Amino acid sequence: MLTQLRLDHANMARLLHVLQLKQKTLAAGERPDFQLIREVVDYILDYMDGFTVPLERICSEQLLARAPQARELSCRLASDYRALHERLMRLSQDLDMILMDAVVPMDRFAEDLKAYLDAHRAYLRDEREELFPLIREHFDDDDLQRLAAALPEGAAAKLEYLQEAYPELYAELRGAPEPVVS
Repeated sequence: MLTQLRLDHANMARLLHVLQLKQKTLAAGERPDFQLIREVVDYILDYMDGFTVPLERICSEQLLARAPQARELSCRLASDYRALHERLMRLSQDLDMILMDAVVPMDRFAEDLKAYLDAHRAYLRDEREELFPLIREHFDDDDLQRLAAALPEGAAAKLEYLQEAYPELYAELRGAPEPVVS
């Protein structure tokens, strides 16, 4: 399961890289492919609701049962995640306006997109540096197998879904450089 989580982090880092390239285009005063940004945002929202939220719930419940000292970390990550989701929803609403040719200040949108990217990367780093070690410490292979079985479909199915539902995004993701995940 930890391997799956690391793979999911790598895939998310690639998606964030695609958004970062579009954000840099926007910050340079050029018009990025807003439809592609829309696909990335929709995909991440779908992924959050369909995979990450159930994963967080299952992991938190099991981890807190074994390591009550993880409560503060669990609460902080949950709060950070809610804030991340809210940022992404605001970006989604702004994208709706942009795609309907409404007036949206592009400098503000670029700043909001950068703030979201920074927050999402910080969240992934916190999971990698703080949560994953706790999972390794408190769960053996059998525990991880049971947790994995309780999760919704994994990254392979999500990538297949991505290819079908978001063809432009999939093409861009396939061309994105491999992220450096420390």
